[in-house]
Parts: sequence; structure tokens; C-alpha cells
Amino acid sequence: MNKNLVILAGGASSRMKKSMASSNLSEEEIKNANTNSKALLTFGKSNRPILDFLLLNAEKARYTNVIIIISEDGGAFKDFYGQETRNNKHNSLSISYATQYVPKDRIKPFGTADAVLQAMEQYPSLQKEAFTVCNSDNLYSIKVLQSLAETSADNAFISYDREGLKFPMEKIERFALTLLDTNSHITDIIEKPASDMVAGYTDALGKLRVSMNIFKFTGEQIFPFLKNCPINTLRNEKELPTAILNMCKENAFYMKGIPFNEHVPDLTAKEDIAIMKSYLEKHYPELF
Repeated sequence: MNKNLVILAGGASSRMKKSMASSNLSEEEIKNANTNSKALLTFGKSNRPILDFLLLNAEKARYTNVIIIISEDGGAFKDFYGQETRNNKHNSLSISYATQYVPKDRIKPFGTADAVLQAMEQYPSLQKEAFTVCNSDNLYSIKVLQSLAETSADNAFISYDREGLKFPMEKIERFALTLLDTNSHITDIIEKPASDMVAGYTDALGKLRVSMNIFKFTGEQIFPFLKNCPINTLRNEKELPTAILNMCKENAFYMKGIPFNEHVPDLTAKEDIAIMKSYLEKHYPELF
């Protein structure tokens, strides 16, 4: 069973900071959204980060080792989860940190593929083991996390039915679609498909499938493709989907899609904060 969870938390949270403030947020909530990492936005009477809820689900899915990828100025994470670089105890979890360093010729992190690569270089054991990777600002369910912990596939991702996502359609239409073959192996990822072409991207069941950036990797298989990941010319970043497609197209390795039909609460913009608060009050009353 895969016991390792790598959480992407080194991004600049630029979309959150640039987004317009909602009228139902307090001045303190707006200030926090403009200054903190999305993963550290706090909720509940005890003001705990959204990351707490993801870690709680990870515990219930029986992960034991967590590596949080933070930025060079990500010290605020250590205030919540321990000051040591490695093996901080958080309930039943052991939490460590990997730092995503920014190249000298850049002002922003170099993308998600670069983040995972740097974590694997700082923790070489990941190059020989299986691990799950996910965002820090999406609240994935216990069942989703558990499915990636238990799957026998070397590499896998959660293949979400687009109809199950409870976002406004204008937001859903910005998600990349995934194409799967008859064995549910990924063959392509289509960024922002034109609306008149979407119907051609359904799977064998007639479903449109999207990735919400949660994957299981076998370290020795994905590592060389992360290391040699080309830069996306539009976003000027090295992105996980690029490395994944190269792994699937250039080698015998594959990425299996595990179908799910459920919502994934997220924190992309300030308008999501009040929505997340209501979701947590309903589904995690014990933490409020």
C-alpha cells in the first residue's frame, strides 16, 4: 500500500490574491487571502488551516508520511505543523517539508513538475517508492485518497466526471479534459477545449473526464520525465500534465484513470472562501 502523500503548497497563490473580494468576507478574511498561502487560510472557531482538513482525510485514508512542498518563504507552514525539516508529528502523520527553490533568473516558481522533481531530489527515497501527489487548496475526499493509496496501477489519477463538479459552468469549462483509451489509460490532456469540440472528448460511457491534479506515481518511472520536462510556452512553467503525457507516449508506462463522480471543494479565488466555510460547517462539524 502507498503510504506517501506529497502536497503541492509552494505556489504563489496569485489567482487568489488578484481576485476581487466578495461582499460576504470580513476585512480580516480579505487580508489573509491577500497575504497568506491558500493552504493556510483558516476556518472554524480554532482558526485552523484548510490544509488541516486535507490532512485529516489523509489520515483516515491511512497515509502515514506527508511531504509538504513549500516556497522559500514558506515558514508559516512550520508554525502549524512543526519546525523541523523532517518527521514532525501531527496526530498519526509524520510531516516533512521540501522547498521549491526559484531559479535566479525567475521571480515565480517553475511549475508543478519542477516542484515534484525538487521534492524527489530532496527525498531520494521517493525515486524508488510510490507516492500520491495533490494540491493543497483542494479538499479531496477520503475515498479518493484511499483509492490512490490502494490501487495496484503503477501510475494513476482520479478521473472526475465533469457533471459531478458543483462549480459554475464558466469555471468548469476552464478545466482540462482528459482522453482515455478503452483500458482507461490516459492518452491526452486537452487544455481549455473549444466548446464546439467538447462532445468529441467523451469516454466509452459518454462522460467528460477532468483531472483535479491528484495522481499516484511510481518514483522510478516518473522521475526522468520530471527531470526532462519541457517548458510550457504559454505559461512559462514545467507542468505535471506535460511530464505525464511524455511518460505515457515515450515509454511503456501508463497512467490509469480511476473514475469518480463527486465534488471537490477548492480555494481558487476569494469568492470560494465563503463557499468553503459553509461546506466545512456542514461536513466537519466536529472541527468547528
